[in-house]
Amino acid sequence: MKRIFQNLKGDKFIWAIVGLLAIFSFIPVYSASSNLAYLQGDGSTFKYLLKHGAHLFLGFILLYVIHKVPYRFFRGLSIIMIPVVILLLLYTMAQGTTIDGANASRWINVGGLSFQTSTLASVVLMVYVARYLSKIHNKAITFKETLLPLWLPVFLILALILPANFSTTAIVFAMVVVLVFLGGYPLKYLGVILGIGLVMLTIFILSAKAFPGVFPNRVDTWISRVENFTSDDDTDAYQIEKAKIAIATGGITGTGAGKSVQRNFLPQSSSDFIYAIIVEELGLIGAFGVMIAYLLLLFRLTIVATKADSVFGKLVVIGVGLPIIFQALINMAVAVELFPVTGQTLPLISSGGTSIWMTCLSLGIILSVSAKREAIKQMESEESDNPLDILSEAI
Repeated sequence: MKRIFQNLKGDKFIWAIVGLLAIFSFIPVYSASSNLAYLQGDGSTFKYLLKHGAHLFLGFILLYVIHKVPYRFFRGLSIIMIPVVILLLLYTMAQGTTIDGANASRWINVGGLSFQTSTLASVVLMVYVARYLSKIHNKAITFKETLLPLWLPVFLILALILPANFSTTAIVFAMVVVLVFLGGYPLKYLGVILGIGLVMLTIFILSAKAFPGVFPNRVDTWISRVENFTSDDDTDAYQIEKAKIAIATGGITGTGAGKSVQRNFLPQSSSDFIYAIIVEELGLIGAFGVMIAYLLLLFRLTIVATKADSVFGKLVVIGVGLPIIFQALINMAVAVELFPVTGQTLPLISSGGTSIWMTCLSLGIILSVSAKREAIKQMESEESDNPLDILSEAI
């Protein structure tokens, strides 16, 4: 065990936070899975606990392998992976999956396992954007020069995600905008991109309303969620209503681990609304504890980005790290009705293989950047400890 810990490179604080979140996740997942156990199984939640453990185990293997890869290799890999994820998104969309009459072409099945391709596409896209921004850093560019190499892949991938998953599209677009802003992209060009994005979204919504058979009920679902959020009438907001009851029941200390009542009534209690179950069972103490963990992770990501040894390293840490925190905050905001229902999971805590694996992939890239910085510091330390160097400096 000691040898394993010695082989862990990069920011040890990030390793600790990720490990604690993963270990903690077994409590709410085991408790919240009772709803699925009774609806889809024999009432036993143990298999869901094992499944969650398997997802975390594979995720941490991925995290360990990726953090050993020098992060400079991800520059080239992002170029190779862009056409791959585009093909995967096209294949996913072509399946035409529907749930309750609504378009839900988000997953592909691989060997009996479902995989959400949009999550992989978002990670690849953020690395690709970071690569391009580092390439043009401190260079005078025109808007036309950036259209094909930067914005064409961005809008193409977002257009393929949008029909089935508006929330993911919005989050990825927002993160790309933040990244290019921090990367020094001219503000006047960024304003044009925001305008183009708004026009394209409007065209899509109008087309979907005009031809409902192409994207069944999806736009209506978005509109109804916003209406339920802004309306005083909560009769249709069943999920939010149950989540609010769970949170109100939790109080300061909660009802106790495994003693949630609303888990039996709240849909997606082990994934999208797991934060409500955490608050019900562990109270405000558990709620703030989880929130603080993600904020500490954000703090460490900022430190890693600041100390990175290259522009690409700084940007890629922000690009793949910020969406993790943003997704966590949105998940918590939805549970307390500060945000419309989005379907976003709580990273490293919610059940779901794709979310866990892609979060671990992103964290692996971040730790790879951090490990490179540690290697440089160690090399500088070894050089400064050389007796000949000390003697020469003294002379």
